[in-house]
Amino acid sequence: MARRKRGRPIDGVILVDKPTGMSSNGVMIKVRGMFTAQKAGHTGALDPLATGMLPICLGEATKFSQFLLDADKRYRVVARLGQRTTTSDADGELVSEKPVDVTSEQVEHALVQFRGDIEQVPTMFSALKHQGKPLYHYARQGIHIERPPRPIHIFSFEIVELNDVWLTMDVHCSKGTYVRTLVDDLGEVLGCGAHVAELRRTHVAHYPTEQMMTLEQLQALRDKADQAELPAGEYLDPCLLPTDSPVVALPLVEIDLQSADFLRNGQPVQVVSNQPIGQVRIKSESGEFLGVGELNDEGELAPKRLVVPAALRLSQ
Repeated sequence: MARRKRGRPIDGVILVDKPTGMSSNGVMIKVRGMFTAQKAGHTGALDPLATGMLPICLGEATKFSQFLLDADKRYRVVARLGQRTTTSDADGELVSEKPVDVTSEQVEHALVQFRGDIEQVPTMFSALKHQGKPLYHYARQGIHIERPPRPIHIFSFEIVELNDVWLTMDVHCSKGTYVRTLVDDLGEVLGCGAHVAELRRTHVAHYPTEQMMTLEQLQALRDKADQAELPAGEYLDPCLLPTDSPVVALPLVEIDLQSADFLRNGQPVQVVSNQPIGQVRIKSESGEFLGVGELNDEGELAPKRLVVPAALRLSQ
């Protein structure tokens, strides 16, 4: 007999305001426990030093987390000019220190070359894999691995404030961008060196900043439920964003209930749609989110990643 999964089949996305000093995986585990969810996953790690928006997907929403991993993101970063470190942030060891004599005009001139399509060599202190192990595994042993540059896109890179050695900037970037590396490279262009002193992720894709919640706020709701001897979901579930929120940018195709049954059984269905070919978000005529499919130029809709209804998961 298959072992019944622990927790409850709760689905959705919670926007956590990650605190500094905590790993993204640690935040995810804590949130999963608060919601007593069967399954959870985060959508792109933030360094322990970093704070800000960390979408945590629960249940069936984890099937669509890749869309958030691939989404563009925004950051507010405070760089410390004049100091370069091993990790390009405040957690690393000091490599070099130089006097700082930089104006806002010089910084603006330097930023021009970091906007648009550029190539970036990932930091050794990253989770990118080499022979099955993350690069930081080798970096901590003093082993240097050659890394090919990767194409990224910087939508905007703007000065907010320059105050002595402290340079505050806003960055809007594509997936795969290492802000630490941007700051380190900028410091080299300026001739004084730099590292990240503070980093806050303000946006992931379309998600609204005002709907972020701290771990303390979530724990307070969990405590309320416990004190009232109610299920955790009574207070926590209203904080969740819909399961399809990671894929709302995809074109929507609605299908009838009979087609929905065929699709859930893994069969492609014929639809009438004016949407472009490619990946689409699928809902039934009753408004139920079914998952993501692939639409071809003949109007055939094939299932790709489908949502398993909670009732079915409870019976398994």
